Amino acid sequence: MVHHAGRTCWRRFAAVLIPGIAATAALAVAMAQGALAASFFISGQRFQVAADTLTMRGFSLYGMVDVPKKGSPVPVMVIGARHATVSGLCQSVVVDIPVLGPQTLRLTGGNERPAEATNLFIDATSEFIGQANFKGIDTGVAQGAITKGPINPGDRDSRFFDPNGVGQQATSARLTNVRVTAIAVSAGTFSIPGLFEQLKQGRHECF
Repeated sequence: MVHHAGRTCWRRFAAVLIPGIAATAALAVAMAQGALAASFFISGQRFQVAADTLTMRGFSLYGMVDVPKKGSPVPVMVIGARHATVSGLCQSVVVDIPVLGPQTLRLTGGNERPAEATNLFIDATSEFIGQANFKGIDTGVAQGAITKGPINPGDRDSRFFDPNGVGQQATSARLTNVRVTAIAVSAGTFSIPGLFEQLKQGRHECF
């Protein structure tokens, strides 16, 4: 009976967690090699993205509403960059597993050499920036008139995108001590030197 209970526990663990880990690992390897466009969407679940330094050429910021597969629509602020370099990258998501408790999937990279991304979009629900430096900044520009930074093509075609809404753009931006809670991150390419993934018992989030 004890052996059977143990077997059931691991089956439940595998059903909940392993498919997500396998998909994330395969995507992360391809991203590290710059082999495909990357797209993270964790069913509307919030996860953490942190960086020591985030440097962007062609910066944009605008409001949007994301629609998860389950649950209610989530208002987000989309941070966009035509090109970005990321030093000290960390991404973490916590999954609560019945019986076993919380498990943290944590991804890090870009420590020895910065990670690089093109057409990067972060759909954030909150962000903290220790220091933000902008060049050629326009605050209060209409979202539909943003040209210095990118607009996600899928967002522009969405019924939730308001071309008259308030946006922000800049020729370049340098952000330090970045702490973002997000529900989605996507990029045309994402190359991550020194990519490391780890699954740990308990809560071991980026911040």
